Amino acid sequence: MTIEVDVRGLSCPLPVVKTKKAIEENPNEPIVVLIDSAVSVENVSRLARSKGYSVNVKQKGDEFHLLIEGKEA
Repeated sequence: MTIEVDVRGLSCPLPVVKTKKAIEENPNEPIVVLIDSAVSVENVSRLARSKGYSVNVKQKGDEFHLLIEGKEA
């Protein structure tokens, strides 16, 4: 089951805080984070990678969709 975290319209550090909570509550589930700020993309990506997850970023118009999944081996 994919978990969706919608942080559009929120400024850092809230996107990082909400993503961290989702990761901690669902450590083995893929998480899609909807973001509308390039700064938040960098901060959330850094958080996920620091915890050993892979991050795939796709830009869709003015928004970014981050797929955070599986701990990297």
